[in-house]
Amino acid sequence: MLNLKSIFSIALAATLVTAMPAQADEIIKLATTTSTENSGLLKNLLPKFEAESGYQVQVIATGTGKALKLARQGDVDVIMTHAPAAEAKFVDEGFGLMPRGIMENDFVILGPKNDPAKIRSSKTVEEAFAKIAKSGEVFISRGDNSGTNMKELIIWKNAKVDPSFTGYKSVGQGMGKTLLMANELQGYTLSDRGTFVAYKAKLDMAIDFDGGLALANPYQIMLINPAKYPDLNHKGAKALSDWLIGAEAQGMINSYKVQGEQLFKATYSE
Repeated sequence: MLNLKSIFSIALAATLVTAMPAQADEIIKLATTTSTENSGLLKNLLPKFEAESGYQVQVIATGTGKALKLARQGDVDVIMTHAPAAEAKFVDEGFGLMPRGIMENDFVILGPKNDPAKIRSSKTVEEAFAKIAKSGEVFISRGDNSGTNMKELIIWKNAKVDPSFTGYKSVGQGMGKTLLMANELQGYTLSDRGTFVAYKAKLDMAIDFDGGLALANPYQIMLINPAKYPDLNHKGAKALSDWLIGAEAQGMINSYKVQGEQLFKATYSE
């Protein structure tokens, strides 16, 4: 029969075990875009992975440029981003390994519901951007070297428009805050559809232009080259990458909805 002292010792031991922080090799540091965080997708996916694998994922949600910088510095174990050209350069430079396309959504131009720049009749996204610049209406740019910001700058370049017109404001913020600022100023902005849907209830804005290959928004997960940084958690990173391309995670991506709308389409295929 256990005495009071024994019971206390067992209870204390159990408390210490549950209170112990995860060991370094159980933690996976994931640098990813703000859109995967703001949309709520990661909060839906990662608890399932953690429960099945025993790993704990620490998410650093930032712009794609910052995520790639963290990876180049060896500060994270794995990255999930959405800027194909920057990702290809990362791999070519020898930092990235095994890029896998896991999902996609698309970019949309959001603006006032009355569309003062009249961009809804545009045939291309470049035409829509040119109309915004010519109209003098406000355009809020993330200005944070994120995948969305990189896409925006490519569109301005292709439209042959210098984004220095009076209404152009670069704010250096993530997608959520940028949407709220654009809403307050009743300006236009470029957003991924997923974050817009997640924030829709807070916004008095509409999708004024969407569609077309130019606004496709693919996401990849990439490992860090162990030859560059051998001490990272490469095993955990590979486990996360493998799980995200698996049937369970791909199904969860397809079934994830906010306000009844599907935010991402799973895209991995062998």
